[in-house]
Amino acid sequence: MMAMYAANNIARGILKYAHSGGVRLGGLICNSRKVDREAELIENLAERLNTQMIHFVPRDNIVQHAELRRMTVNEYAPDSNQSNEYRALAKKIINNEKLTIPTPMEMDELEALLIEYGILDDDTKHADIIGKPASASK
Repeated sequence: MMAMYAANNIARGILKYAHSGGVRLGGLICNSRKVDREAELIENLAERLNTQMIHFVPRDNIVQHAELRRMTVNEYAPDSNQSNEYRALAKKIINNEKLTIPTPMEMDELEALLIEYGILDDDTKHADIIGKPASASK
């Protein structure tokens, strides 16, 4: 959820300078957390922001193994699936020609998207859940 808010805010910043400075948005990269309908959610967000999801990076524990050794995944395990994902991502970024002026969402639209995908409860006011532990919502 926080990454989605951040992506929307970045889109807002790009829009601010799009006409005067020629800034464009190349797309979103989903760094997977292995949650339900994650890729579908980010593709939907990208479409609403007038961009694309460039790549879905799957979650893999090999990242933590490399970090513990103070290495990149490409240094630690260059033939791993995760390393191949990073190379595929790099190629997509280099070859990306779909640079757009984004259309940031209003906060209520973003929260409606989160409700649609089951991240926020439809019958719970967002302000009512801030700072409340899971036990308080039962």
